[in-house]
Amino acid sequence: MKKRFWIDSVLATVFVFSIMWIIFNVSQFKIFDAFDPVGDALEDMDITDVAFSNLREDPVPDTNIVVINIGYLSRAELAQEVAIINQYDPKVIGIDILFDGLKQDTLGDMFLSTVLSDVDSLVLVSELLQTPDFANKNKGDDLFDSLHVSHPIFSQNAHNGFANLFTDADSQEDFKTCRSFPPMRKVGKEENVAFAVKVAQLYDAEKANKILERKNSSEVINYRGNVVDLYGRTDYPNRFYALDVNDVITENFTPGMIKDKIVLFGYMGRDFDDTSWDDKFFTPLNKKYAGKANPDMYGVVVHANIISMILNEDYVNDVNDKEGFGILVAVFICFLNVSLFSFIYHRLPDWYDGITKTVQLVEIGLILFLIVLLFSHYSFKLNLVISLAAIALAGDALEIYYGVVKNIFNKEKRRQLFTIKRKAV
Repeated sequence: MKKRFWIDSVLATVFVFSIMWIIFNVSQFKIFDAFDPVGDALEDMDITDVAFSNLREDPVPDTNIVVINIGYLSRAELAQEVAIINQYDPKVIGIDILFDGLKQDTLGDMFLSTVLSDVDSLVLVSELLQTPDFANKNKGDDLFDSLHVSHPIFSQNAHNGFANLFTDADSQEDFKTCRSFPPMRKVGKEENVAFAVKVAQLYDAEKANKILERKNSSEVINYRGNVVDLYGRTDYPNRFYALDVNDVITENFTPGMIKDKIVLFGYMGRDFDDTSWDDKFFTPLNKKYAGKANPDMYGVVVHANIISMILNEDYVNDVNDKEGFGILVAVFICFLNVSLFSFIYHRLPDWYDGITKTVQLVEIGLILFLIVLLFSHYSFKLNLVISLAAIALAGDALEIYYGVVKNIFNKEKRRQLFTIKRKAV
């Protein structure tokens, strides 16, 4: 009897995962499109967003990084901004804009080229690219076959770092939730580091190289704050000092704000009053972590958060699903649930639904609480999505297993079923 009980528990666990596999594959055919409004509101949500938005203590400003808005400046006007900042001796200047080719304004291009060549430590962004043929042969975002860089007259004195921030969005207008970034990617056989990593390397090579030593294909961004947020997209105070376009032109800042600091130039709207969505992302700091309506952070500020994380060595330790940890935990939890529910099914059949539903609700609540607690206090991201799905299905799936699956393989039970059918006729 005991042997049969454990065999049933194992087979029922397999059955639960089989149902999960079927549900996942059927959903790929989009037969539940009627529920898309609900799905769209929740698909970009991560339970750890709650910790980012509500549970963490307000961070202190990172005075090592200053973010400067370039608005819609021409190249000549941008050159003027960079020249003004460079005279106050920043340690590193990073520019989050790709200077793609030359403009008709030849003098503007020459002026910008001259100014950039005078910067001691300059980082320009590049872009990782996959041609269609290469993308068809190499699925995923680990390998690329080309690198798009600025025109040589601008990059002759510059380091390059790719600015790609991978999201699930298909276009600029789609929801772009940015939770992680790739520290390094290969173009052919050549290794290239991310823009934020390269800036951090020039500022503090020892600390920056530690993120590469972690050898993670993707790192969760440990967001700590935004810049000027006039419209309250986030609840966080300003994390980084920021200068608007006119602040630089009129030199409305103190020299100590720039000297020996990291200065990032990037687009943040026409000015700080602008609500532009261009180069803007949803992040876990967004007030509305489900059903988001407005993006909350410009790309250059995302890079600032990454740099701050690297220099403060404030990483999120994420369980690597490639090692099968999440699946192993899910199988173990599912097996325990199935075993407990099997005992209740045989010994307390009248109480089965009430007890199992209560156990499932308590377990799901405890796991969600544990995930949020570990993330908010220890920066440890635990991915137990499969476990949660297994718990939610275990009770009903077990009834199907005992009431249908087992009976199909029992001659006497099959005979009873067909006898009932004949009497009904």
